[in-house]
Amino acid sequence: MRNRWLIALSAIGIHICIGSVYAWSVLTKPIMQQMNLSLKETTWAFSLAILFLGMSAGFLGSFVEKYGPKKSGLMSMSFFGMGMFGTAMSINMHNVLMLYIFYGVIGGIGLGIGYITPVSTLVKYFPDKRGFATGLAIMGFGFASLIAGPLMQYLTASYGLAKNFLFLGCAYMLVMALSSLYLKPPAEKPEIKSAIKRNEKGLDARQAVHTWQFAALWWIFFVNITCGIGLLAVASPMAQDVAGMTPEMAASMVGIIGLLNGFGRIFWSTVSDYIGRGFTYAVFFIIEIIAFWQLSAVNDRTSFQLIIFLIITCYGGGFSCMPAYLSDIFGTRQLSAVHGRVLTAWGMAGITGPALVSWLREITDGYAATLQFFALCFVLNFIIAIVLKYKGNTLDKRKLNKSV
Repeated sequence: MRNRWLIALSAIGIHICIGSVYAWSVLTKPIMQQMNLSLKETTWAFSLAILFLGMSAGFLGSFVEKYGPKKSGLMSMSFFGMGMFGTAMSINMHNVLMLYIFYGVIGGIGLGIGYITPVSTLVKYFPDKRGFATGLAIMGFGFASLIAGPLMQYLTASYGLAKNFLFLGCAYMLVMALSSLYLKPPAEKPEIKSAIKRNEKGLDARQAVHTWQFAALWWIFFVNITCGIGLLAVASPMAQDVAGMTPEMAASMVGIIGLLNGFGRIFWSTVSDYIGRGFTYAVFFIIEIIAFWQLSAVNDRTSFQLIIFLIITCYGGGFSCMPAYLSDIFGTRQLSAVHGRVLTAWGMAGITGPALVSWLREITDGYAATLQFFALCFVLNFIIAIVLKYKGNTLDKRKLNKSV
């Protein structure tokens, strides 16, 4: 039997490494300059990483369930480390195809496996506080750019872009290996086994994906991530272009984004244990409707940052509340697999969000139209969230009873 707080620390360790992908915007301009790429070409590396994160999570959720968190964590470490080292090589060779393959495809697979690895394990250590548990597991992913943003800025300025990836790759592999080796399901004591057996009921992944609730959750997840990740992908250059911030100031802002992304994950997931997941998502979307619309008209440095920080707390909360929401509706029978299926929305959003922002930036010579469009998208999300709150659980509770 492992100490559940050390299990939580191990989960955070994995996520704080792979979550460095959220500091990508700090590297956008250096990569554009060194490899002579456009914003759209550079953003594709980030988009591919998120696409393969979602796809690998969707297709390898059953692998995590079968082989356990230790093996899947080490597999994540291998792919993610290989992606970082390959990225350094592609930058030295000025080869954009290699950049896409190593950072986008190989690194993205490591991201997906690592993202789902600790979640279901940690939920089993905190069966009475699922929102808090998933918030802990996913918090590190949001906090990552708090460390990675300024660190990447420093390493790139001091040692060069390629060595930045080499140094961080070594550090991340060490942390991920140690974290993975400690992860273990709480199935050693008879009373723990009994508690797990009582809680592990519900639909399997195949049954869950054929429900309207799954489709609704997939859609609101997709929209929330598309808008949030589109903002994250260009946060640094947008801060410099719109609010007149220096690269160093923009990197610091990205670090604070990481802090609030992580804080939003643990805060909102804990709140959802008390007010319910459906109401929590409805609150997210009301906030984001207002915030994105206001952001489209702001160029004051302070207001610009405050609105982005508010959006990011909701963006992070959307991630951390999702596993608990899935367990509320579909049970914990195959939570990693069901969670992985939902994460395919993240993969699709990883392509859609940054590409949409880059495309609209080029044709409108600004960001306002994109931000206003995002605000309108959240109106539909709010309506779906209300339907899920009042109609989502009843049908599936009957199905759960039939499937146990």
